[in-house]
Amino acid sequence: MLDSVGALTASPWIYAVVAVSVVLDVFLPVLPSGVLVIAAATAAAAGSTTAVEAAGRVPQDVPDILVLMVCAAAASVLGDLFAYRLAWRGGDRLDRAIARSRRLTTAQERLGSALTRGGGALFVIARFAPAGRSVVSLGAGAAHRKVMEFLPWSALAGVAWAGYSVGLGYFGGQWLGATWLATAVSLLALFAAGAAAAFLVRRPTPASVAP
Repeated sequence: MLDSVGALTASPWIYAVVAVSVVLDVFLPVLPSGVLVIAAATAAAAGSTTAVEAAGRVPQDVPDILVLMVCAAAASVLGDLFAYRLAWRGGDRLDRAIARSRRLTTAQERLGSALTRGGGALFVIARFAPAGRSVVSLGAGAAHRKVMEFLPWSALAGVAWAGYSVGLGYFGGQWLGATWLATAVSLLALFAAGAAAAFLVRRPTPASVAP
């Protein structure tokens, strides 16, 4: 996979592929958008280092890390908004589906509690958890939360996730080169963050704990 991504990084299409993958990930959480972002950043970092050592400059066919991060963050927010609006306009059928899902129902309750207390850290934490982005975005839309309660935290979550993912790939590529070891170490750090986020999202809030 790293070889294929390495070839793709030589084309501007890498930005489009990353954007589409991240947008669709909110509807299909099985898509490896985080894996793609990390692999692209790893290949870009290693390619940039090699090119600078060989020619003293970064060629144009090496992706810009900052553009890659902005692309991933913007696509994350756009996908969140799509899911939010879909759930907002979902109607009775979607409401019944959410009511049958313990995960979505719990997310709605915790989301409402967090926003009532004036905090939205749940948005940011859930962005790293497996399928957490989908649950929070759909839950916010189904609960008809105001867009200004949702959008700023979605943007912060997207920037945090994109920065973390690109940073892992970039520094892994700088330190270990474009190798499977660099990608594996970066992915391990990403999955560790996801496991920690899933634990925090599922942990009961102090208000929900019986005295």
